[in-house]
Amino acid sequence: MSNRHVARSIVVQTLFEGDMRGWIESPTTHQEDFATALTRNLEEFSQGAKAREFAEGLLNLTLAKRATLDDIIVKAAPEWPLEKIANVDRNVLRLGLAELLYGDRTQVPPKVAIDEAIELGKSFGGDTSGKFINGVLGGIYKEMGEPGKQDFGKKVTLNQAELQAKELPLESLGGAVVYARNTNGTMYIALVHDIFGKWTLPKGHLEDGLDIVDGATKRVKEELGIDVILEEKIGENEYVAMNPDKKKVRKHVTYYLAHAAFTELNFVSQGGLDNAKWFPIMEVVDLPLYEDLVPILITAIKKISGAI
Repeated sequence: MSNRHVARSIVVQTLFEGDMRGWIESPTTHQEDFATALTRNLEEFSQGAKAREFAEGLLNLTLAKRATLDDIIVKAAPEWPLEKIANVDRNVLRLGLAELLYGDRTQVPPKVAIDEAIELGKSFGGDTSGKFINGVLGGIYKEMGEPGKQDFGKKVTLNQAELQAKELPLESLGGAVVYARNTNGTMYIALVHDIFGKWTLPKGHLEDGLDIVDGATKRVKEELGIDVILEEKIGENEYVAMNPDKKKVRKHVTYYLAHAAFTELNFVSQGGLDNAKWFPIMEVVDLPLYEDLVPILITAIKKISGAI
């Protein structure tokens, strides 16, 4: 058994104790309590300096990001309120998600972080813990760009030559910048919100048998819960995403300008999305957005405003 695997096991035990004693809700206040518990656990298993350094770093990272990690877990597993998740599973998820989103990928690749968390769940949790942890972390991982959003940042966009050289499987998606005018004449754009804290454009995979316009219309309507009419193509992007089962895939998204009636969005939480909202057109660029969508939104805003 590797030193790092043992170190992760010790961190899980320390987090478990902190959760049981109520320290986890205020990690800063109980910093010394966590440090004492970690030292005790390390000494019990006679771990050396390298394991101690790794365990301390992982524990401190998990505690520092605990509130954000819990928020993502809640959004990724809405049918499981956080307090209803078993203590062991809850803290394995915290640890695994901390490594997945914020860890050093040169040292711990995402797949390793997930596999380690699954094994911890199997070792310390119940019969279904490994499957549950795999489902939650795998679902989050599927929504991540490569190399990921550990800073809630960007997907990696590759040029065409790089993509062809990699010969990755291609997935086609359609999306839209949906706009509407309210009764006062103010223009709005509809955006969806993901579990990583970003506002993004509605999009989805294209079904077999549908052309790209019909497919994009169907997917955007499903995400927003309103009827939309596509007008013209306004841009496209391509990026590499990671799926635990399919590994790396190319995702090519074609975006359209679309208009709709200014009506309530009938959004239903799904996948990695947790909200949808209309925004006044001039407020959109100040929202937390993915950088590869900014040029598409700017083009759309100019067209909607009649600038081009």
